Amino acid sequence: MTKKIKIAIQKAGRLNEDSLQILKDCGVSIDNGRDQLKASAANFPLEVFYLRNGDIPQYLRDGVVDIAIIGENVLIEKGTDIAIAQKLGFSKCKVSLAVPKGTKYESVKDFEGKRIATSYPNTVLDYLSKYGVKADLHIINGSVEIAPNIGLADGICDIVSSGSTLFKNGLKEVEVMLKSEAVLAVSPKIDSERQEILDKLIFRIKAVLKGRDYKYVLLNAPNDRLDAIIAMLPGMKSPTVLPLAEEGWSSVHSVIDKNEFWEVIDKLKDSGAQGILVSDIEKMVL
Repeated sequence: MTKKIKIAIQKAGRLNEDSLQILKDCGVSIDNGRDQLKASAANFPLEVFYLRNGDIPQYLRDGVVDIAIIGENVLIEKGTDIAIAQKLGFSKCKVSLAVPKGTKYESVKDFEGKRIATSYPNTVLDYLSKYGVKADLHIINGSVEIAPNIGLADGICDIVSSGSTLFKNGLKEVEVMLKSEAVLAVSPKIDSERQEILDKLIFRIKAVLKGRDYKYVLLNAPNDRLDAIIAMLPGMKSPTVLPLAEEGWSSVHSVIDKNEFWEVIDKLKDSGAQGILVSDIEKMVL
């Protein structure tokens, strides 16, 4: 019987949804029924385990699962000994220190001797130690934002995405300790056969992530301006150029980095490009 690689993902929430989506984009079909804690892929040697985010590092360490999609911030807190095979670019957030809005704040030194409520004690201690600051930590599993309002703490450390939760609880972000995103983490006990399966999965993930970074562009260009337009579109190696039925014109096919997209499009229009069509790229295999 062919071995299967066991992957852990968060039981619920945005990270769960994004994790399942990237597996789907990689062509992995998972039959995950309602309230299942384990599911198998129909077309890839993979089993999914739905686990609590904070428990996943220990499952990796023990070899109960071979890989996991997990927030980098959780590994920094609980699994610095666990290797990261690939950063995934989604579920981005910050781990930050925050204090009540009315609190005067000048620097991290202001936390000296103060009470901090957090679910990330190791991360806080490591950060404060860099500045020689000692604080009293109150470890809370759950919503830490309420702690200053009920007199339990002077400030908090928690993950921050949009900042709306801090705002609603009368808090302001004062220190960004680290930036995090979802990563593919690997058990130190993975064997060679499952490593081969993992390599195939990573190949697919890289193709999906590369596709998300670019846009496909097709345009018509007058031949007397073709060189200038091609210079703006390096593509993967070089653009594809085909003659049009109308004499003096060519069709140009290429890709554009999504972060430079609008700037390049404006330059193409100024250089005489017409009929510019743009589409998403599902996967890019290099």
